[in-house]
Amino acid sequence: MKNLNRRMHSKLPMIDKISYGAGEFGCGIVFQAVASYLVFYTTSVLQIPGSLVGLAVGISVVWDGITDPIMGYISDRTRLRRLGRRHIYFLVGTISIALTNYLLWIANPDWPTMAKFFWIFVIVVLVKTSLTTFLTPHVALGAELTADYNERTSIHGIRVIFFLGGILFASVVGLAVFFRSTPEYPLGQLNPDAYKYFGMTSSILVLIFGLATFFLTIKYVPHLPRAEARDKDKVSLMNLLFARFKSALSNKLFKYIVYGYLFTNIASALAGTLGLHVFTYTFYLNNNGIAIVIGTLFVTSIASQPVWVVIARKIDKKPAITAGLVTASAGCLLLLPAVFLRDAISGNFWYLLPFSLLTGFGSGGLFSIPNSMVADTIDIDEAVTGARSEGLYYGTMTMAYKLSQSIAIMLLGVLLDVIGFNAALPAQRESTQTTLGLIMIVGGLLSFFLARMAYNKYDLDKTKFGIIQEQIRIRKKRVNEANVLETGGEIPVLSDITLENPIKDLSGG
Repeated sequence: MKNLNRRMHSKLPMIDKISYGAGEFGCGIVFQAVASYLVFYTTSVLQIPGSLVGLAVGISVVWDGITDPIMGYISDRTRLRRLGRRHIYFLVGTISIALTNYLLWIANPDWPTMAKFFWIFVIVVLVKTSLTTFLTPHVALGAELTADYNERTSIHGIRVIFFLGGILFASVVGLAVFFRSTPEYPLGQLNPDAYKYFGMTSSILVLIFGLATFFLTIKYVPHLPRAEARDKDKVSLMNLLFARFKSALSNKLFKYIVYGYLFTNIASALAGTLGLHVFTYTFYLNNNGIAIVIGTLFVTSIASQPVWVVIARKIDKKPAITAGLVTASAGCLLLLPAVFLRDAISGNFWYLLPFSLLTGFGSGGLFSIPNSMVADTIDIDEAVTGARSEGLYYGTMTMAYKLSQSIAIMLLGVLLDVIGFNAALPAQRESTQTTLGLIMIVGGLLSFFLARMAYNKYDLDKTKFGIIQEQIRIRKKRVNEANVLETGGEIPVLSDITLENPIKDLSGG
């Protein structure tokens, strides 16, 4: 147990990192299925009007964003002797994700339009609530497993590998296996039954990987930070939540990460929501071609994770983020000419692979490094206040980008109608094909640019991180000394180090 406790403050064994990260494989599948397939499934297969779909998905994302900090705060304050602050939510979340994900894909195309709309709306809200129940405490756990500056990047890198692996499974295996062509459906992504089989299989995988993480990481519970003691004064949950939420947003470096992550995820929302439409109707790719293009992007992102860990260790985290944004933007620029040359490259996925390789590599760092940076800003809060609120911090972060995504998705649903997208047509109009591609590419470039502006203001590096860790050590020592005094013991000599101003400057206090 002593060895385990020591690892909590330094490097974790690779098997433990894998056990932790594995839980997000199933979540990645469901996340990508909702992000990439749902709008296409509801508009092209169920033939629900795009404006209704945009409304349903947009509202669900708003709800999803609001519940993130609430879930984070609840998990921060959960006090279970054997399951600690996080693990009960791994169990509940895994089971509920599996059930609601299956229900999402069994709607009957012959139902009345409003019946299909309300079914999709209710179930997608439940799916997103279930994902929040698992993911917010899970990401928070990653910040608790170690206090090492570089090890945090490694832990989140492995977690992202599993999450992207789930996205890869949904995108590639889904299209190549479940949505393959049949005589009745030459475009397999239009086959209603394929979605049912995909939903059942993905739910089984959610159960396998989610339960594996629950059982394989429960050994860490006795060595994780415990929930704070309940307040003696009767203060409402909402007042406490608001106070902590305000405290998190007063951390200026955390806000810069939130803004940057928000904009990069808008780019992901554009690609996820419109990608299947663009590759199907603009570039006329079949299911195998789409699987190769999307698969190459995510395989590159997954393979790049160890590279980004090394890059962040060599040049630090902020410069690594900048490199990722520049690389991803270059990939988008390569796709832009293809939109105007689509007739010449119609159905040929080879011309789109440079986009997949560059954007995939650049996005790899944008998925993992910001989560490591958030863990560092949580240390600033601990140095100033003595409290750790990993769940609330990560919940606030995801709330911000999900709310922005909800606005983007609602607008995209309306735009599908505005630009004249009609699923009943065998081929979309020329102007519709061009506009679909331009919305995804230009929107992505603008989002990456705004993200770079936000990250440019972040100035925490390894040297300043060392100052923060020393302040935390001094604070804990003083608390221990106060406890000794209360029990009548002797007080050890205090360190002469004082680090007030650097910490205040970093936290915005």
